[in-house]
Amino acid sequence: MNKNRGVLFVLVGAASFGFTPVFVKTAFANGYSLGQLNIAQMAIAFLFLWGIAIVRRSSFKGINRVSIVRLLVTGAFVGLTSVFYYASIQYLPASLAIILLFQFVWIGMVFEWVFTNIKPTILTLGAIALILTGVFFASDFVGGTIQDVPVIGVVLGLLAAFSYAGFIFFSGKAATTVDPWVRSATMVTGSLILVTILFMGDIPDVPAGGPELWLLAAGVGLFGAVLPPLFFAMGAHQVPDGLANILSSVELPVAIISASLILSEEITVLQWAGILLIIGAIVMNELGSMKLKYRMK
Repeated sequence: MNKNRGVLFVLVGAASFGFTPVFVKTAFANGYSLGQLNIAQMAIAFLFLWGIAIVRRSSFKGINRVSIVRLLVTGAFVGLTSVFYYASIQYLPASLAIILLFQFVWIGMVFEWVFTNIKPTILTLGAIALILTGVFFASDFVGGTIQDVPVIGVVLGLLAAFSYAGFIFFSGKAATTVDPWVRSATMVTGSLILVTILFMGDIPDVPAGGPELWLLAAGVGLFGAVLPPLFFAMGAHQVPDGLANILSSVELPVAIISASLILSEEITVLQWAGILLIIGAIVMNELGSMKLKYRMK
């Protein structure tokens, strides 16, 4: 039962992040800056999560200096992901930005190698090759449009992938016995501290942004800073790391479909083929890895 709940929570957390480009693109179109959006988003998430934690009288059992530091650092990865990802959306179509962000999958495999000394298998290396091939098609390189894409947008998208991989990797390991609401609230505190330091110069402009900014920031905050950390905190530790990666792949089609339907971005058949190749490579690698571990028992 716990595993089934964990699967559902990770699915919801991953899928929710796929809706953030809609609010981000709209905010930029209305003239709001990256700093204004990030500060307002994290402030709303901070007030919401801590408000819920206090109202429901969440338990602070297991909280100590070490766990607080770990949760704040994990939350900083969420903040970095928001900064890099939203910045890349300023330069790139939302569909391409999410494809670059989705490179967190193979980057996460590298993290696992570096931090847990688990060397990638031939199956994993093959999956990485398929993922990169999928990226080649999904980015519409063949169609020629990739040639007009700003390099800085690509770099920012890849940086977002690295920071998101860090969040996925550490979120299932940091203070897992602490109440999920307290964990999420502490993580978003780390995010708020980070974006406040990075965009300190934008703070005077945030209150003057008007109600529209706060409404858009609420949408971004809900789908980008509240639901993903909360549901990952509730479910990531209940499922194997490999299964968590498979489930997280739902974020890609959700983001692409939302960009197509809501933002009217055109997605070609070749791009869809690349997206399916990426998801197929993830499933192939993780299912193969879990089968191998089962045989070794």
